Amino acid sequence: MRTVLRWQLIATAALTLVAAILAGVHGALSAALGGAVSVCAGCIAAVVASRSKAQSAGGVVIGALTAEGVKLGLIVILLWAVLTTYSDVVVPGFIGSFLVTAVIFAMAFFVRET
Repeated sequence: MRTVLRWQLIATAALTLVAAILAGVHGALSAALGGAVSVCAGCIAAVVASRSKAQSAGGVVIGALTAEGVKLGLIVILLWAVLTTYSDVVVPGFIGSFLVTAVIFAMAFFVRET
């Protein structure tokens, strides 16, 4: 998880820099918020999954599905919150940064912690 979180933060920083160059301050803030949505949702999902005290395979699946449900719900709420409250949001930067960091989080399954 730490490796994936590091990748997400690096990607968010890089996309924020690109958005700043292309769209100025609002572009940079939009890209940073897009990355933050994914990072926050992923971290909360990891906490929910780690708190599961499953004793069976079925319990593990239920814990994982609960964590995914929390993540998806939080993503919807955070995306809505930014899009409705930040009037100068640069939507391509915001959504692009969110999507890149979400894909990086999805790759966590394939990453081994060292």
